[in-house]
Amino acid sequence: MAEESMAERGVLTAPTEIWGAAVRQAEVIGPLAAKDKVGLADADEAATTLRISRRQVYVLLGRWRAGEGVVSDLLSGSSSGGRGGGRLSGDAETIVLEVLRARYLTRQRRSVAAVCKEITRQCRARGLRAPSRGTVQRRIEQLDQLSSVAAREGSEAVRPLRSAGGVPPAVTGLLEQVQIDHTPMDVIVVDERHRLTIGRPYLSIAIDVASRCVVGLVVTLEAPSATSVGLCLAHMATDKRPWLERLGVEAVWPMSGKPRELYVDNASEFKSEALRRGCDQHGIALRYRPPGQPHFGGIIERLIGTMMREVHELPGTTFSNIAERGAYDSDGKAALTMGELQSWLSLAVACYHGQVHEGLGRTPSGVWAEKAAEAPRPVTVTNEAAFLVDFLPVVRRALSRTGFVIDHVQYYSDALKPWVARRERLGRFVLRRDPRDISRIWVLDPDGTAYVEVPYRTLSRPPISVWEQKAATARLREAGRAEVDENTLFAMVAQMREITDAATATTRKARRDTQRRRATTPRPQPTTARVNPPTPDPEQAEKPLAPPFEVIEQW
Repeated sequence: MAEESMAERGVLTAPTEIWGAAVRQAEVIGPLAAKDKVGLADADEAATTLRISRRQVYVLLGRWRAGEGVVSDLLSGSSSGGRGGGRLSGDAETIVLEVLRARYLTRQRRSVAAVCKEITRQCRARGLRAPSRGTVQRRIEQLDQLSSVAAREGSEAVRPLRSAGGVPPAVTGLLEQVQIDHTPMDVIVVDERHRLTIGRPYLSIAIDVASRCVVGLVVTLEAPSATSVGLCLAHMATDKRPWLERLGVEAVWPMSGKPRELYVDNASEFKSEALRRGCDQHGIALRYRPPGQPHFGGIIERLIGTMMREVHELPGTTFSNIAERGAYDSDGKAALTMGELQSWLSLAVACYHGQVHEGLGRTPSGVWAEKAAEAPRPVTVTNEAAFLVDFLPVVRRALSRTGFVIDHVQYYSDALKPWVARRERLGRFVLRRDPRDISRIWVLDPDGTAYVEVPYRTLSRPPISVWEQKAATARLREAGRAEVDENTLFAMVAQMREITDAATATTRKARRDTQRRRATTPRPQPTTARVNPPTPDPEQAEKPLAPPFEVIEQW
């Protein structure tokens, strides 16, 4: 089979300091590159802001315009010298960063002189040329000021550096800020085979603050996670017409594009490495609500309240609480499948966009159309799969002669052969895995330039999700197995599926498990070097399978 590859230009491999500098440069160079002509005054202003020369501003502009408009376009190539750049070797740079993190960013508040002395000692011990005090001072100045002050002086010392007051800043541009949150839906859904209840799904939804338009949503059967955030971002950034066509819905939903800022609460799913670096790569600022000030997320909270009031009109609603539900039989009245619920939600969003918004005094769709006509069209994503890979969970593993092993499952392809002989020198590889279908992983090559798709080592294995793998491992442990191997793992998965199929007509949990598995049905092997979403089996075309990247499973 042909292996899939996908470029990786430093999203995970660039040192934290260099990546941070590129992010700051993108904030200035991106808007500048959108202008038809960049004069000397604009270039000098950018140079002053970035503390670089005018010539370097034009160099960065050239990289940005020649690239794809993402942060990694600004990462330097083999040469990283020049004024404002770094001439340190990679090992010396690593020592500087480690010493700053371990000795400077602490409550002991060591002086710059003490930090320089320790850096010099470690460099000489390894036979490296030590950086000057000026170089170390510049590295310190490039650190995030708020984070540095918090690490050295505590959270109270940061307060004077933040903007005064508790009022969220005004947002006027399309996708300038997008708020995203999750909620269990107040409705019971049924499975697609027996039309029997499988429980309440979860909704992840995103709203554009300036226009109050819904720009993305994802319905899941499992509690929200970092991957569901990535799926919602992918839905937000892509054209929604193909998705609406797959659902068979005739509706207009033109609100798409990559947000400039994602505003979220402090839940764990919003703080994963994959989400943070993925947002950096695509120029999406990730900002968190101030703890203890829920009104900063009031816009998304009100949207969720509005959507749930509409959901209360559906058959099988659970209402907001037991008292409101009264004697209503939610299980007995449930009628919508996951696919039908998504179709209903898309129509509900279209209706919402066409109604006058109390806070705006106008319809959200009218505000979007007006602002879209006044400013450049938001940047959309054409390859949803490639975009989503930047947000998938990250796993790091060492390469062996037989490939990689993740959770007792082996992965191998011929693309790994050139790396096997020198695997001892390569260290651990960066792997990404889709929790809904673990039959393949994406492996970042040692040069950090591309992802290669690697399937199961045993291709006859069926695609399974992470929740099935975990459940099978737990059952084998309960059965007294001290060690779990791949054969017994997949045998247990097959046994669990047989039990689930037999019990589907009688138990809700079994029906829910069956519905989860619909996202991991067998798919053809890829035949090109491009990353393509899974394609359903033609023989099962009449079955209402969930479209790729829309229904996620437990991980």
